[in-house]
Amino acid sequence: MIGNEAFYMLQEGIATAEDIDKALKLGLNHPMGPFELVDLVGLDTRLHILEYLHKTLGEKFRPCPLLAQYVKAGRLGRKSGRGVFEYPEPATKQAAAETTSAN
Repeated sequence: MIGNEAFYMLQEGIATAEDIDKALKLGLNHPMGPFELVDLVGLDTRLHILEYLHKTLGEKFRPCPLLAQYVKAGRLGRKSGRGVFEYPEPATKQAAAETTSAN
């Protein structure tokens, strides 16, 4: 599970999330880095999958504590506006919120 290993690398300060994503895209020709992908899928989804794999297949699949910490903090990815990276609200949502608050 490259994504879990990427979280361990981030946790240990080996590289930044941006650098890890860039390395996998350039070095392995992946269309997305592991952090871009987990933000798209959802950190909570990745955590649940790893918890199941850990329970059924053993220690090799133990979720990185940093991943669990992010999920606990509500950093779920694009759907929450923040995962490994931050995502600003789409302009349409911002405009709707401003219109509602102005009235």
